[in-house]
Amino acid sequence: MMISGVILAGGQSTRMGRNKAVLEIGGKRLIDRLVNGLQGIFPEVIIVANTPGLYGDLGVRVVPDLIPDRGSLGGIYTATSTATHSWAFVMACDMPFFNPGLIRHLATLTHGWDAVVPYTGDWEPLFALYAKTCLPEMERLIRSGDLKIARFFPSVRVRRVGLDELGPHDPQGLSLFNMNTPEEFARAEEWWRQLTATA
Repeated sequence: MMISGVILAGGQSTRMGRNKAVLEIGGKRLIDRLVNGLQGIFPEVIIVANTPGLYGDLGVRVVPDLIPDRGSLGGIYTATSTATHSWAFVMACDMPFFNPGLIRHLATLTHGWDAVVPYTGDWEPLFALYAKTCLPEMERLIRSGDLKIARFFPSVRVRRVGLDELGPHDPQGLSLFNMNTPEEFARAEEWWRQLTATA
């Protein structure tokens, strides 16, 4: 697929209290799990992070935020800007239940759109695809100081992917789970143990 896979690992992790990308689940760092998974799908994998030294051993390009301190929208903007390909699949670094089937499905939906974004009662913009055609609207929001990602959606063509379409590819509903707190990390570890025990 001529799409770049990008992992956002530039957040402050303030609620977790430590860098989420290097947390281990199932004996493997999240960042390693995601890089390996995306390399099995996309021809290019990039990490957006302001601490490139942490990920130098992974053999992928690590880029800092092009416009610093602009939150997740800034990360998506950097991911889409620096991608070699015209589309970028962008995901957060704190999503432990990697689902290649769901990602491949989302990647088939790009034709005729500027973004492909899951919607589960609210937008899931950190597990989505963005074309470079989104960049002017992203930059306009960033320059105005409005960092809510979904604000630029009305200005571009967004393919909304609802629960009815996500469900067959994500029957356990875990693919979009992300960990922001130690409690959510503990929950993910427990779910991981349950899943591997029944595998």
